[in-house]
Amino acid sequence: MRLFVTGASGWIGSAVTDEFLANGHEVVGLARSDASAAALEAKGATPHRGSLEDLDSLAAGAADADGVVHLAFNHDFANYAAAGRTEHAAVRRMLDTLEGSGRPFLIASGLASAVVGRPVTEDDPSPFHGADALRGGSENLALEYADRGVRPVVLRFAPTVHGTGDSGFVAALAAIAGQRGVVGYIGDGSTRWAAVHRSDAARLVRLALTEAPAGARLHAVAETGIPSREIAGALGERLGLPTASVSQEDAPEHFGWIARFFGMDIVASSTRTRELLDWAPTGPTLLEDIKAGAYALPE
Repeated sequence: MRLFVTGASGWIGSAVTDEFLANGHEVVGLARSDASAAALEAKGATPHRGSLEDLDSLAAGAADADGVVHLAFNHDFANYAAAGRTEHAAVRRMLDTLEGSGRPFLIASGLASAVVGRPVTEDDPSPFHGADALRGGSENLALEYADRGVRPVVLRFAPTVHGTGDSGFVAALAAIAGQRGVVGYIGDGSTRWAAVHRSDAARLVRLALTEAPAGARLHAVAETGIPSREIAGALGERLGLPTASVSQEDAPEHFGWIARFFGMDIVASSTRTRELLDWAPTGPTLLEDIKAGAYALPE
C-alpha cells in the first residue's frame, strides 16, 4: 500500500516507517524541514513537504494515498489549546479528503480518560469532543467518519513509548533530575504510567493497518501501569542520584511543564487489542530500558 504518514520522522513515526517499509509498503512522509526530508529519503521513504498548519498539503497527501497514518501532533505545552485546534482542523481536512473512499485512517491518540478506579479499556470512549477539547477532540472526530466511507482506527499510545533515543517524558524526568540533583516523584509516588516499547508500538500500527475494523480503539500498552516512585527509583539507581518525594504544591516549580502529566494516574489494559491483532509485546520493559542506560543525564 502507498501510505501517507504524518510524523514519519518522529520518535514513533520513524519506527513505524521502518516497520511499513520492511513489510513491503510505500511510505510518503510529511516533512516540515530539509532535515526531516533527508531522513525519510535515507530510509527509502518519499518526503512530502508540508505541515499540520498547511491543510492543502495534508489533503494532497491523503488524496494520493491508499491510506493515512496520522502520528504527528504539535506538542506545544505553552499553548496546548491552540495545538488542539490545529489538530482538529488537520484531521478534519484529511478525513474530508478520504470520505467515501473506504480507505483506512489511523490516528494517534492518548489514554487520558474520565475513567476512575480501574484501567482504561478499549471499550471506554474518549470524553473529549470539539476543537477546544484535549488534542482537539480528534479521536471522536475521526470515529464519526466510520459512517462516511472511511475506516478510522484509533491508536491510543501509552504515555511513555520508551527506548534508546527517546526524548519524551522519561527523558524529561532525567533532565530535570540532572538539574535538581535528585530524582523526584510526586507525593507518595503511587500514581502510575502505562508503557510500551517503541518497537512493539510500531508493530501494532502495522498490524492495525490491515487487521483493525472501522471504529476500533486500540491500546499500544505493554505494561498496565508502573508506579512513579519505581520509575524514579530506577532513574536514581542508573544516574547515581538520590530519590525524593515532591509535594503536590511544589511539583509545578520542581518539574515544570511535565508536573501535570507526572501527577496523573494513567493506567490501561490492552487485552482486546492483543486478541484482535494477535499482538504480543516482546520489547524490554520501561524499568529494563532505564537500567540498561536508555536515559542519561544531558551532557
